[in-house]
Amino acid sequence: MSELAIYDMDRTVTRRPTYSAFLLHCALRRAPWRLLFLPFAALSMLAYVVRLIDRATLKELNQELLLGRHIHPRDLKPLVESFADQQVLGNIRPGARTALARDKAEGRRLVLATASYRLYAEAIAERLGFDDVIGTRSMIGIDERVHARIAGENCYGPAKLRMIEDWVRKSDLGGAHGHVRFYSDHASDEPVFDWSDEPVAVNPHARLKRLATEMGWRIEDWG
Repeated sequence: MSELAIYDMDRTVTRRPTYSAFLLHCALRRAPWRLLFLPFAALSMLAYVVRLIDRATLKELNQELLLGRHIHPRDLKPLVESFADQQVLGNIRPGARTALARDKAEGRRLVLATASYRLYAEAIAERLGFDDVIGTRSMIGIDERVHARIAGENCYGPAKLRMIEDWVRKSDLGGAHGHVRFYSDHASDEPVFDWSDEPVAVNPHARLKRLATEMGWRIEDWG
């Protein structure tokens, strides 16, 4: 029975968030004129902050503004590859590399579970030696293009746990797994922390630090 090491990505494995950085990376290389839409992207963030839209809608709007309503995978691939190379070169916490090496040496299956889009998270995960990726999926149209729409759920909060459990059922694990070690920086992952056998709060923000202290979860500084 496989023991698992499940990692959040943004601000856990990476130092900085990746989604906006990915969209800017794509816009600069594919269509710099789309940077004119940045004020509208800022407005969409404001709409999210005041709860006029949810996180999933925020993602969809910003993707449409900076990447386009749809893009063919052949045009997306070089952008994903160059972005992943950039992130692995300069945006990975030293402690994440240490933890990955330790978990791999222990024979754990390395799983990245992230609210970020799989369309680029998989490329980052591959470079870091992960075995599996669970993340927000993009809608693929009948035109075979990647659309600025989320397929299924945004892999965030309680939805992340549902997606992990669904992966356990549908993967070659056959619904069964051994000990689970889970790493994250954010309290939004509380459902997965509670579900896991060994919760680890990594460089936690204030709310998670309080929660981890109350619950007796291990706290690590990954630099």
